[in-house]
Amino acid sequence: MSIIVTGAAGFIGANIVKGLNQRGIKDIIAVDNLTNGQKFKNLVDCDIAHYLDKTEFIDIVCSGNPPKNIEAIFHEGACSDTMNHDGKYMMSNNYQYTLDLFDWCQDEAIPFLYASSAAVYGKGTVFKEDRQLESPLNVYGYSKFLFDQIVRERMQKGLNAQVAGFRYFNVYGMKENHKGRMASVAFHHFNQYKERGFVELFGPYDGYEAGGQTRDFISVEDIVKVNLYFFDHPEHSGIFNLGTGSAQTFNELAAATVNACRKSEGKETLSLNQLVEQNLIRYVDFPDSLKGKYQSFTQADIQSLHNAGYNQSFYSVEQGVERYVDWLIKNQ
Repeated sequence: MSIIVTGAAGFIGANIVKGLNQRGIKDIIAVDNLTNGQKFKNLVDCDIAHYLDKTEFIDIVCSGNPPKNIEAIFHEGACSDTMNHDGKYMMSNNYQYTLDLFDWCQDEAIPFLYASSAAVYGKGTVFKEDRQLESPLNVYGYSKFLFDQIVRERMQKGLNAQVAGFRYFNVYGMKENHKGRMASVAFHHFNQYKERGFVELFGPYDGYEAGGQTRDFISVEDIVKVNLYFFDHPEHSGIFNLGTGSAQTFNELAAATVNACRKSEGKETLSLNQLVEQNLIRYVDFPDSLKGKYQSFTQADIQSLHNAGYNQSFYSVEQGVERYVDWLIKNQ
């Protein structure tokens, strides 16, 4: 039987393909849009059975004669650009595409594991899978939010197969080089340090000290582990926050990145204060354009994940970023 991974040449999709390969699974149908031809590089070290363009795949699914003998679908294909305000495109690409796949999976009793987003919470301060806490700020977040509501409704009526949606928090890690400005903060910090010899952070804002704003940063390696856990446990359905459950500051992220780079150069690890004193971490005024639109704090409530039996530890920023920087150095 085959496994389908949509968005397979993208950041999380390519890592899921690699994770499946590491289990010895190669009968994978990779679905993506390679208009950005550079994304093919994410699949060069992966083994797949077939590649389908996203438009061709949607046509096949909606034709009434979709692929047979499908074991599961990992649906990572979506426009993740939160600054894209083309609502018609976003709803077609993120919402309707996902709904079409979900309907097919339910008809054929195929497990469906899909990417949701912490963007559904908007500027909230409590991040728990609760309808009352969800209020997206942009059409990207709304496209994810609306499909999650469909899932909730269908679950109440009864499912024919597993459906598990993962609200990704701030993901960083291998195979995101193609994402440009939408790549993780860790990726941009690494490149800033390599190009300029220092990293810039925002100064004080929203009651937080310089660099003190906090996010739930999660390694893509942990994202893959959770996806594969649910693949192994089709009895678990629902919508799940997927973060570490522990917020860390941008200061900690920057320090981890700079120190990982320094370690590769044979230099000693420095404290945050030392990094600031030596101008290796610098602060800039918080931009007016982001005021009122910026999340100063995110932290996933992962009790639902634990309730589904997932109890593995997550990489801290220090652990995950060091692994990521090592990969970046070897692959640039």
